[in-house]
Parts: sequence; structure tokens; C-alpha cells
Amino acid sequence: MSLVDHLEELRQRVFRSLIAIVIGALACLFAVKPLVRILEEPAGSIRFLQLAPGEFLFVSFKVAGYAGLTLAIPYVLYQGLAFVLPGLTRNERRLIAPAVAGSAVLFFAGIAFSWWALIPAALGFLVSYGADVVEPIWSIERYLDFVLLLMLSTGLAFQLPVLQLLLGLFGLVRWRRMLSAWRWVVLIAALAGAVLTPSTDPITMSLLAGAISGLFFVGVALVAAVERFRPETPPDAPPPAAAG
Repeated sequence: MSLVDHLEELRQRVFRSLIAIVIGALACLFAVKPLVRILEEPAGSIRFLQLAPGEFLFVSFKVAGYAGLTLAIPYVLYQGLAFVLPGLTRNERRLIAPAVAGSAVLFFAGIAFSWWALIPAALGFLVSYGADVVEPIWSIERYLDFVLLLMLSTGLAFQLPVLQLLLGLFGLVRWRRMLSAWRWVVLIAALAGAVLTPSTDPITMSLLAGAISGLFFVGVALVAAVERFRPETPPDAPPPAAAG
């Protein structure tokens, strides 16, 4: 295929992915109120207010959009995989498909980790701090922005082992060099925990930074396994002797 054909195929696959996200968002829009009630559960008895006319309407579109994106992730990854696979060798294809499947699993694992660990820890800290001074009554829009952004950013942060695996698969970085940079990774994980957590409370930042650091070492182990079982590349053949 020519470059123009590749770009046309990429355009079509991006368009299909966007259509899948829109369809997922429209489907979730019909069930947005139950979704909002589920998202309100970690807040416990906190009261939520609509501070402006139409605020909940815009919140509904936002929640449906995030939910539609989450539902469409497997199809989006499939489109990306279908675009990349024809250009890979047989050995690379054997590894790239599990890598993409693992990416989807890690994304949902990140969402689950955020839901069960990060959000309760963050809300518990934020509610208890100053509870004897102020009564917590929150804006529904800001609360959902906090929850949805934290879940999405954690899902994306959990893609680190997949990125490491791809770098190792294409021979760009070896596992020993990855491991030698662990101090920088811990520092970057701490910074990422501060940037990706909307609340910037120390508990949530520490949990997310610890999760990212742990995932880095998982990625190093995956790259080491790939290097161990990868067949050695035969040396280049010597150039033919010049004719006498």
C-alpha cells in the first residue's frame, strides 16, 4: 500500500472508533441517572447541589461521554491492532495481540483500582479534614469531574507495562537499562501522582505513585521475558568477495 492508502485506512479506522464512542455515549445517555447514582456512592451521605440552571444536563452528557469512551475502548484497540498488524513480522504479531488485550485489561484494572482504592481514600481524607469546621455540601459537577478524571487518568497510567513491552518488543530498550532507571521512575511516578490526582491530597498521590512504580517493575519483568524467549538475530552475512 502507498502512503496515501495507509493514511486513508488510518482515517477510516479513526472515524469508526469515533462512531463507536458516540454510539456508546448515546446508549449510556439513556441510563445516565443510574450511572450518576452509582458514582455518588463513594461520597456516602454527602449532599449534592445543582449550582446553576442546566448544570445536571451538562453533567449528564459528560458522564455519558466518559462511559461511552470506556465501553468503546475494546473496539478502539481492535481498530488500532487491525491497522498495525499487517506491517509486523510473524513473531511480532504473536506478541502484539496479547499486548493489546493486556492494554484493555490494564485499563479496566486501573478504573477498578481507582474506584476501590483511590476514590474512597481521597474522599475519606477530604471529608474528615475540616469536618468540625464546615459542612460538606458539594457541587455535583465538580464531584463528578473529580471522580471521572481520577478514574480515566488511573486507567491511562496503568498502560505503562504495555508501553514498556512494546519498547522491548521492537528492541528500543532492554530490560537491564529500564531497571537501571528505577530511581527516575519512582520520582516521575511521584510527580505523576501529583498531576493526575485532581484532589492533590497526599494519600491519593501516594497510592497512585506506588501503583505506577509497581507497574513499572512488572513491565521490566515482561521485557526480560520477551528478551529471553526471543530468537537471536543471525549475524549479517559477509559481503561477497570482489571478482578477481
